[in-house]
Amino acid sequence: MNDFKGSTSGFRRRLVALTRKEFRQLMRDKSNLAIGIVLPIVLILIFGYGLSLDIRNTPLAVVMEDSSPSARGVVAKLESSDYFSVIRVTSMAEAQVLMDRRRVDGIVRVPADFSRRLERRDARLQLLLHGADANSAATLGRYVRGALNVWQQQQFDRAPAQSAGRVLVVERMWFNAANSSTWYLVPGLIALIMTLVGAFLTSLVLAREWERGTLESLFVTPVRSIEILLAKIIPYFLVGLVGLVMCLVSARLLFEVPIQGSLLLLLLSSMLYLLVTLGIGLLISAKTRNQFLASQIAIIFSFLPALMLSGFLFDLRNVPTFIRVVGSILPATYFMELVKTLFLAGNNWPLIAKNLAILTAYALLLLNAARMCTRKKLD
Repeated sequence: MNDFKGSTSGFRRRLVALTRKEFRQLMRDKSNLAIGIVLPIVLILIFGYGLSLDIRNTPLAVVMEDSSPSARGVVAKLESSDYFSVIRVTSMAEAQVLMDRRRVDGIVRVPADFSRRLERRDARLQLLLHGADANSAATLGRYVRGALNVWQQQQFDRAPAQSAGRVLVVERMWFNAANSSTWYLVPGLIALIMTLVGAFLTSLVLAREWERGTLESLFVTPVRSIEILLAKIIPYFLVGLVGLVMCLVSARLLFEVPIQGSLLLLLLSSMLYLLVTLGIGLLISAKTRNQFLASQIAIIFSFLPALMLSGFLFDLRNVPTFIRVVGSILPATYFMELVKTLFLAGNNWPLIAKNLAILTAYALLLLNAARMCTRKKLD
């Protein structure tokens, strides 16, 4: 028992001493503080105010409550368009499930009285849009209205005297009441900033120790590898939390982005993803042992893929299969989907559980790999 208490006490003392050393080093290195605290502010201002996106080829669910020839003609026109992929469903409940799971970005409902009201020249279609990406939703709305206008023009060309009046599209936006692309971009910035702070900064930590020769000095002491890694993780984990808080405050106060889901769950999932990025950075640092090389690898294999291939800028459903497969390997892809869902759609538990499980597996895998690569031995 005394040996166990002594071992625990020794572990605590060594960890506190190492962590204190890392904090002092972090405070002396102003460039790391600038990357961890100032750069997140710059990124959120640039992306929040200066970037707007437009995408295409969004999937569309169609609920046919009217099976008349006119209703089938409208749906056939939508199906013949190259702008969206039509998924026929039998009820609004089924369509809503697809929308909640982000398998479709819009719902067209053909009401049961469509053909009857078409004869009276006041027919209506209901269009529901997933507003998490406002630009994509707006584009989908334009495509649906454009396809409908083509169908009406064709009806008029065939029988001018008997053609019905215009069909009104009743449009409604889901998950983005402001119809703003900022609501889509700002939540995704959290994933980018967590990746930058976690992977880039920590990729320099062990490499710097190897270059200066201080790690060899630590290896001849009773300090264990796990204690070294924990001492490296704690300061940068706290820096990442500072960046996370700044993102959340900016999202609410500067851009008025709502948080529809659980704030606690958003914080916990962000902390989990931060551990994933810290594991990536430590693994890179342990394998390269060179600050310049480690920083380049961190940018190329973590930050840039998170920016380009995680769904932040481009919908992965609209890219080639190979790129989509690469994106599905990135942990940033799952956190990006998770954070946007919690911000804009709410607590979608099946999606949340799936993504949290994947991120947990990544965190365990990467941190354990970093520990294995930081064994006390000299090459």
